[in-house]
Amino acid sequence: MKVHFIAIGGSAMHNLAIALRLKGYEVTGSDDEIFDPAKGRLAKYGILPETIGWHPERITPDIDAIILGMHARIDNPELLKAKELGLKIYSYPEYLYEQSKDKIRIVVGGSHGKTTITSMIIHVLQQNHIDCDYMVGAQLEGFEVMVKLSTEARIMVIEGDEYLTSPIDRRPKFHVYQPNVGIVSGIAWDHVNVFPTFDIYVEQFEIFANMIPSDGTFIYYDNDEVLHALGERVVGPRKQPYSVHPHHIKDGVTYLETSVGDVPLQIFGRHNLANLNAARLACGAVGVSDADFYRAISTFKGASKRLELVAKNDNSLVYKDFAHSPSKLKATIAAVREQYPDKHLVACMELHTFSSLTESFLAQYAGAMDDADEAIVYFSPEAIALKKLPPIQPQMIMKAFARPDLSVFDDSEDLKKRLLNLPMQNAVLLMMSSGNFNGINVNELGEKIISLRP
Repeated sequence: MKVHFIAIGGSAMHNLAIALRLKGYEVTGSDDEIFDPAKGRLAKYGILPETIGWHPERITPDIDAIILGMHARIDNPELLKAKELGLKIYSYPEYLYEQSKDKIRIVVGGSHGKTTITSMIIHVLQQNHIDCDYMVGAQLEGFEVMVKLSTEARIMVIEGDEYLTSPIDRRPKFHVYQPNVGIVSGIAWDHVNVFPTFDIYVEQFEIFANMIPSDGTFIYYDNDEVLHALGERVVGPRKQPYSVHPHHIKDGVTYLETSVGDVPLQIFGRHNLANLNAARLACGAVGVSDADFYRAISTFKGASKRLELVAKNDNSLVYKDFAHSPSKLKATIAAVREQYPDKHLVACMELHTFSSLTESFLAQYAGAMDDADEAIVYFSPEAIALKKLPPIQPQMIMKAFARPDLSVFDDSEDLKKRLLNLPMQNAVLLMMSSGNFNGINVNELGEKIISLRP
């Protein structure tokens, strides 16, 4: 098979390209910009484009499939040439389905927790020597790539994003995967540029649930009022609602309370204990016993950037997390507060996504950081300009979060100075963003903060 990627440099796209290369396919690609880590990883596998840019002359009739990334525009010259030649054109999700249509597909959807639940399922299946293919949205410890495709595995675990499939396909990605086992972890309005009302957003999850066949399983978080009502409306598949797994915390360690005794975990937080329960039910749907699940999950360390410990000393810690939406902020801050009730909690987040930088959406953040002792918000005026959104003023953010003592920064250097001067005795600093605070290396910063305060 000869496959060409248009916009190969994306996080998901370059991982799929590597997965197909490892499967033995002939892989080529193009993009108008490619940065590390994608650049280095594509070079390692010999599929980094020789030149940057679009080259329609490289689109030839012998190509078996074109895979189109979201970064490409509808007038992309390579896409137009592929259409002219009548080549098969797939979006990223369509090609994943093509590779997994004869497998049992476990698709993990929801406004939050997708990556963690997907990672948990993969970890448990691997620990129980059950071969599976997968696509997950974060790098996992011990795994070379975020996508694995094979001919042997009978199961594929897919993180199912609700965002658009491609520039020429306006369906949410998770509709394309046609789940046999479908999970929805929660519904909190996101992607307002695509789903302008909450009802339209909710509708996408209901469509997803109703795609599951009658011999399949719909697993959903029952403590979410909107999702509970949605679950009651779904009539086709077997339904398995879930909530937070029974647990207790002792000496800073979270223990599951199970039929096989107390099981110590390397992760913490009520949202993770709900995610864990979803993973348990999904693994059960493909034959993993609860006892085998608990044995395996005890060694799960978490997905990259999901409550990841960056640095610590004898009395203080620095964590980073992918949280950025209001519901994710609340859940992550609450998890750290529960785990470290006697420590001073400083929460710092970046407004980075299209939704979070939209004035009409900002009000959704009211109270989102109230559980922190100190709250800091950063935004980049340059990011707002690049997204072609109206400017935002710090006063607007303070009003939206409804916290009078909120600190707001729009300069990353000023933010770094503030963080380096935090009173970090018996404290936890929690850095949250889907971006990078305009170039701040959180790992290095965390180490420096801790080293300054032994």
